[in-house]
Amino acid sequence: SAVEGGMGIVAIILSAGYSSRMGEFKPLLTFGDATVLERDILLFRDAGIDDVRVVIGHRADDLLPLVERMKARAVINERFSEGMYSSVKAGVASLGDDIEAFFLLPVDIPLVGRRTISLLVESFHKGYGNILYPSFYGKRGHPPLISTRYRNDILAWNGEGGLKSFLSSHDDEAVHVETEDESILLDM
Repeated sequence: SAVEGGMGIVAIILSAGYSSRMGEFKPLLTFGDATVLERDILLFRDAGIDDVRVVIGHRADDLLPLVERMKARAVINERFSEGMYSSVKAGVASLGDDIEAFFLLPVDIPLVGRRTISLLVESFHKGYGNILYPSFYGKRGHPPLISTRYRNDILAWNGEGGLKSFLSSHDDEAVHVETEDESILLDM
């Protein structure tokens, strides 16, 4: 079942930043009938991932009630002003030894399809690779699914160039999982 598939896999939603470019606070923008953050949480839930963690920092007090209402787990990033990699680290630092892999989704990519998440989980369980990217016609998108074997390396990385440059240093271990989901490329 989908729920079994989600065992040992965590979703980390990065929602600690200022989101200043848009002049609006992205996580709480309404998108259809829910806020962006709610949609992100439901995406993973619907795909059978029960353990959803939301990294919060900027306006944490505004986000905490929503995270709790959605029964997700808040991870506070005290250092959010240092940029997104500090949130990646906060999320990854929260993972226990029982976790095999984790998704990383920036909050402002709210349209990913549930099937895409399920496909990545299946591919991981089949042993296709340790870093799995959803891809659309060969173009990589979000969210990657990353084995926790990289946990300590991610925590030790100086953050230069962000997660992208950390992952690119492991590109030989990365696999593209082809999807029909163009929304993996679309942010707000």
